[in-house]
Amino acid sequence: MKIGVLTSSRADYGIYLPLLNKIKTDNYFNLEIIAFGTHLSKSHGYTLVDIEKDGYKCIHAISSFISNDDEQSIATSYGLTVLKFAEFWERNKYDLVFCLGDRFEMSAAVQASIPFGIKLAHFYGGDTTLGAIDNIYRHQLSLSSILHFTGTKIAKQKVISLIGESKNIFNVGSLSLDKIKSFELIDKKTFFTLFNIPNKDFALITFHPETISLNQNQKFSKVILNVLNKISENLFLVITMPNADTLGSIYREAFIKLKNDNPHNVLLIENFGKKYYFNAMNYSSVLIGNTSSGIVEAASFGKYVVNVGDRQKGREQSKNIIDSKFDEEEIIESTKRAILYGLYQGDNIYFKENTVKYIINTLKSFYKTL
Repeated sequence: MKIGVLTSSRADYGIYLPLLNKIKTDNYFNLEIIAFGTHLSKSHGYTLVDIEKDGYKCIHAISSFISNDDEQSIATSYGLTVLKFAEFWERNKYDLVFCLGDRFEMSAAVQASIPFGIKLAHFYGGDTTLGAIDNIYRHQLSLSSILHFTGTKIAKQKVISLIGESKNIFNVGSLSLDKIKSFELIDKKTFFTLFNIPNKDFALITFHPETISLNQNQKFSKVILNVLNKISENLFLVITMPNADTLGSIYREAFIKLKNDNPHNVLLIENFGKKYYFNAMNYSSVLIGNTSSGIVEAASFGKYVVNVGDRQKGREQSKNIIDSKFDEEEIIESTKRAILYGLYQGDNIYFKENTVKYIINTLKSFYKTL
């Protein structure tokens, strides 16, 4: 079975990884990686190098990313990605192609595939993020696909409602959490030394722009800058930099200013990679931000998360999430409350046992029907 894997960012690649590691050792599959988007952007860490280190037999690298992040540049990048993939799909054929998530680059690659009749498997349709235009892209990906893997039962029902049938839709839980119970942590001292983190409590922070409320992002970034300045008085700050969303540079500039003003209390990370990010999550005192990783993964590490704003509004949550508006006092109070709660000991609604094994068995059964 020949499988192509569309990956446009460090985020989706990290989610795919447990499945890819299993597939590339199974002779039933012929696996090809199709890397594009920020993987080829030097300003976002040029993570194509990380993919190459993982030892795949075939990696296609497609450059279509425009570094500016205003609305026109995003639309232009979308169009350029469609053009590049029109050529790619003409030359390359697969039994099935994986697409994941809700990024505009992923949507562009998939839209270009439609006239070629490419068979697509979409991971994580049915999620909801009312504060981001990702919702539109996610639904486009689901509507373009013939095989669906969802993270929860409710997400599965949403995909059924969207596409109008229940065939080939499977609730598998989050891939990124596969075998999380046996995940081997790096020794704390080693991890702190590796990233020059002082031996003190730290907050793990990830903020992306709210792409529905574009005109509010300047205001929101100032709120975050003020909040983090105050929080840094008591906690070290480990900040992962924003992805390539519309106006993401506003937050990036705010974090660089924060680092310049507090050089000994702030660490900026362009790309942790999954292994180091999970270690950072484990050793942190609290997560603050508006990223899906806080909602999907943090509960499995016993962490409370201050989820700020509307970017993740509508996404299903475990009981470790403390929602907050973009308000300085509310974010600070929510952070204090999260730290006071200590270790979260509840369930993670996105975790299911043997996710990778279930998906692989499903793929093999599905292939027999093609």
